[in-house]
Amino acid sequence: MLRTLIACIACIAMDCPAHALLSLPELPAASLAPAPYNGDWLVSTPTTKAGIFRGDDAREIVMTNGLVRRVWRITPNCATIAFDNLMTGDPMVRGVKPEAVVELDGRRYNIGGLNGQPDYAYLKREWVDSLTGDADAFQLVGIETGQTIERFPWNRVRRHDAALAWPPRGVSLTFRYAPPKDVLPGLTVSVHYEMYDGIPLVAKWISIANNGKKPIQLDTFTSEILAAVEVDSSVDVRDQWNYPNIHIETDFGYGGAEPSGARQTVYWVPDPQYTTQVNYNLQSPVLLECRLPIGPDTSIAPGNTFTSFRTFELLLDTTERERRGLAVRRMYRVIAPWVTENPIMLHVRHSDPESVRLAIDQCADVGAEMAILSFGSGLNMESDNPDYIAKIKSLVDYAHSKGVQLGGYSLLASRKISPDDDVINPATGKTGGAIFGESPCLCSKWGQEYFRKLKNFIEQTGMDLLEHDGSYPGDRCASTSHPGHKGLNDSLWNQFQAISDLYAWCRERGVFLNVPDWYMLSGSNKTGMGYREVNWSLPRERQLILGRQNIFDGTWGKTPTMGWMFVPLVEYQGGGEAATLEPLSQHLDAYGAHLAQNFGAGVQACYRGTRWYDTDETKAVVLNWINFFKRYRDILESDIIHVRRPDGRDLDCILHVNPNTTPRALAMVFNPLGDIAKKAITLPIYYSGLSTSATVRVSDGPPMQLPIDREYRIHVPLEIPANNNAWITIE
Repeated sequence: MLRTLIACIACIAMDCPAHALLSLPELPAASLAPAPYNGDWLVSTPTTKAGIFRGDDAREIVMTNGLVRRVWRITPNCATIAFDNLMTGDPMVRGVKPEAVVELDGRRYNIGGLNGQPDYAYLKREWVDSLTGDADAFQLVGIETGQTIERFPWNRVRRHDAALAWPPRGVSLTFRYAPPKDVLPGLTVSVHYEMYDGIPLVAKWISIANNGKKPIQLDTFTSEILAAVEVDSSVDVRDQWNYPNIHIETDFGYGGAEPSGARQTVYWVPDPQYTTQVNYNLQSPVLLECRLPIGPDTSIAPGNTFTSFRTFELLLDTTERERRGLAVRRMYRVIAPWVTENPIMLHVRHSDPESVRLAIDQCADVGAEMAILSFGSGLNMESDNPDYIAKIKSLVDYAHSKGVQLGGYSLLASRKISPDDDVINPATGKTGGAIFGESPCLCSKWGQEYFRKLKNFIEQTGMDLLEHDGSYPGDRCASTSHPGHKGLNDSLWNQFQAISDLYAWCRERGVFLNVPDWYMLSGSNKTGMGYREVNWSLPRERQLILGRQNIFDGTWGKTPTMGWMFVPLVEYQGGGEAATLEPLSQHLDAYGAHLAQNFGAGVQACYRGTRWYDTDETKAVVLNWINFFKRYRDILESDIIHVRRPDGRDLDCILHVNPNTTPRALAMVFNPLGDIAKKAITLPIYYSGLSTSATVRVSDGPPMQLPIDREYRIHVPLEIPANNNAWITIE
């Protein structure tokens, strides 16, 4: 239940201490806040909960969960005065900035903030008392606390990590601001925060409510501004800087297969107020700004509310690559738990009823969970033809009768529609020059019809999956005739809303989403693990090592369940017989190796062809690895520790770890050599939670009791045949 803490504009403006006394008694005292967690949150999840407290100073509010703490001074206006990493004891901010900035009707306004800090190299507690308000800024008028809320509904229709809550458990804090006197009557800007239990993560966004009588034009906004403590001081200007030890991501992301490529709203820029930095030209990028590249250039009608994207701020306690990756992967499980859905899928090459029924039957035979009418299959999800829709529905119904889900492929971008509907290049005023060359504008008449047709097709057929290729990559459109946007400056925001609304709709219906772009925080389940498509036309033996390299490299920033791999059961982009697995029974060694390294990594692949098996012997191989995966599914879908990257010169290995599963760890080891490998392998099992000894089995062999050394390692003797593999379970 929300508890509204009523503030008074006049009290704030006059720096009246009665404001704090009036507002804060409803909050627990700071003495009741959780102490800094003294364990390892990545091994043993903290039991303390996130909470909101009144500070030791009655003019302050504290939000903390024992891992991270953010503090606001709420008078004479509201501003963040501390953002602390409790895992390391380090402050994250060195100065006070506005809580946000908006440009409304052509005028720029600070939201909150305090002025007068004498030096932006650091922030002393005694300086805060002397900071003053800005009469031209939006002023704090109210505070609300409550619980977290879901960004959109998630219909849990398939297997996922049941321990994950949606929405994530935690607390919310909202600061409400009114404009300066006699400006923008009826307008309120709210700055929202959420903090989650058991993870050093904070979310932030803004909303703007127009309760006045006239439309308000929102030109631009900056929803987060942090004067961060620098980790890199250089007199000279550098080509590459090291940034503060914090992972910043927003749910306005696109244009990449990983966060760094899809990060469109996160900017590290110089701070002009930091005049005592060592950089001679004051160019150190130590100011975080989260804002759109352009726009949104949108009108907020009376009675309407605009809501920004959300920024997620994950504080890190190390610069070590594996541990940083583990923290980011934990974040995705918390704020996008649908990424733990990981169905076993066959990509069906043809969409005629006979081919689809054969594929469905074989999925049911081997325990696969989903069939996808793949790219090039002939499926047309844009059809409004009732007879065609009925035909596809009958196939979906048939799949469901066999316990199999059925989905399909649709191409959105990277195709040409018409001069009236395609993206208009702002540089030329013509079509062409889009990110994928030629692409439709999602806000064109065609784009609006496309979304209608796609939703209708999914609703009418009951399809369980959308593989959405060429998703919106961020094209900006200069057209002034498209019905869904006015011109260039609102084209980015409006097109992104169209695609993210579709994905939220799919998440609410339980429609699985394969999207080759970083739409995880918008509802996508899975993207490419990271591979080059033409490599699947190489000889089979080369595909195997490349595939393991792709998995090894792709899981630094993704969980195994977040990325798909590829297996060319039939020829794909050339390569002929040497590159393909059909006839499957004639290439069982290569087929079995693909199955072993994908399922052994907990990674699903696009097995693209017409069938799972062609003989009983082939079926037995498929069943063996699917059954292996299901037997160890909990640990295989857990985090990967990167032991040794595949290079064809020695054993390569990945290690799954999870202190909450049995077994607690599982290593997959591959011998790419032409001779038997007899050696011991060293496994780092710290993140399994084991500390003194471990019970170890190699490929279901007899148990061995092995000591764990002072660096949390075990040394396992192995004997692996040439071009083969072994798995090691650790309890």
